[in-house]
Amino acid sequence: MARLFHVPLSPFCRKVRLSLAEKKIEVELVEERYWEADPDFLRRNPAGKVPVLRLDGIVMSESAPICEYIEETRPDPVLLPSDPAARLEVRRLVNWFDDKFHNEVTSKLLYERVNKKVMGQGFPDSRNVKDGAKAIKYHLDYMAWLLDHRRWLAGDAMTLADFAAAAHLSSLDYISDVDWNRSDVVKDWYAKIKSRPAFRSILADQVPGFPPPRHYNDLDF
Repeated sequence: MARLFHVPLSPFCRKVRLSLAEKKIEVELVEERYWEADPDFLRRNPAGKVPVLRLDGIVMSESAPICEYIEETRPDPVLLPSDPAARLEVRRLVNWFDDKFHNEVTSKLLYERVNKKVMGQGFPDSRNVKDGAKAIKYHLDYMAWLLDHRRWLAGDAMTLADFAAAAHLSSLDYISDVDWNRSDVVKDWYAKIKSRPAFRSILADQVPGFPPPRHYNDLDF
């Protein structure tokens, strides 16, 4: 069985979990307090980051190459299209959410509100929280623009781009930091992807001291 060292609200871990679940790859989840720099974990990944996946006798780190390895070795169902231009757009959007969205939104909201407390690093920086709350509006509007022109974020089929976006938004939704009333098309997209069997384990996540809002695991939110 595959084994994934993860943190429940990490969007990077969630993206890998969604890929594994969509491919119906059974995985054992091991929660890792990576900030404690455990020597055993550092031997698996000297960078001291999650996710770390053990699959096919290989220990892998970094969510983007992990997801591409899963796609290359388990191509059904397809999450990365064969057409080069379409693959480029998927990779662009995955990078958008894992870089730009993460730096402007996730790190300002989730990390300030949750990670600091869990890691014992003090109280949230109100300036960062304010900046993140402002930035997410721009990103939701950009998603709405994409979805006005496409069935899914990167085109006519669901791809890794949708999983990358859903991983970040689901983590933020756990702490009620997503205004789903801002865009009907984004809310409909999230309801559609949230209803997939691959999402079930994510919706069951519980973080001690941070109960999710009532709508979090409601498919008709």
